[in-house]
Amino acid sequence: METYPEMTNDSKASVPQTSEVAVAVNNVYKSFGEHKVLNGVSLEVNQGETLAVLGRSGTGKSVLLRLIIGLTQPDAGSIVIQGRNLGGLRLDELGQVRTKMGFLFQHAALYDSLTVGENIGFPLRHHRKSMSKSEQLDKVTQLLVEVGMEGTQNKMPSELSGGMQKRIGLARALALEPEILLLDEPTAGLDPIGSGEIDDLVIKLKEEHRMASIVVTHDMHSARTIADHLALLNKGNVIIKGTFADLKHSDDPFVIKFLSH
Repeated sequence: METYPEMTNDSKASVPQTSEVAVAVNNVYKSFGEHKVLNGVSLEVNQGETLAVLGRSGTGKSVLLRLIIGLTQPDAGSIVIQGRNLGGLRLDELGQVRTKMGFLFQHAALYDSLTVGENIGFPLRHHRKSMSKSEQLDKVTQLLVEVGMEGTQNKMPSELSGGMQKRIGLARALALEPEILLLDEPTAGLDPIGSGEIDDLVIKLKEEHRMASIVVTHDMHSARTIADHLALLNKGNVIIKGTFADLKHSDDPFVIKFLSH
């Protein structure tokens, strides 16, 4: 039977956090069968800060996001969102916590059969039932302006470029006015101009809405641009956490090799 060091028996115990801590990942382990994905990972991000999580493919970055949003459960350790431990929450309680989080999937994950406006309005129809149809339409228009895509509400996703789809996905992630934003490879597949536009949007959201953001990325230039802190994962472990300067001055062989690519 797998054992984990430094774990308590009470998986539902509340974990004390300061009011500023938006997301706390505490000594989290996750395996799929014999494959260990996360091996005692601990990370923290405060409101108004952006954390970039870096690492090679298959090192557990996207799994970490799924754990934070409650789509997957850790084998051990805890995920605490604004002081609420996800462990042991009822489904309706987890749903309440999720409304505080916006998620941008790696490939935007727009519904092909829905227009841009319908895609963005989808969370409103399901979680803001008290809003009238006209209020929902106004909100969609506001979000399109915020991400620089005004006038596209009647277009289909297939009519948009990859960068435009990412913007629409970001608008949908913002529909419920989340306090925490989770971004999975937001600049993947984009040219430098498109990547820069997404980076600018993330910075703008942090400055205007004081969001806490966790960005999983392979894009070192993007990470340097948007992140207050960075964490580098390798084989399920956090190799280093800190500013870009901290990573740059590290003498760890893996860190040096990663930054050289």
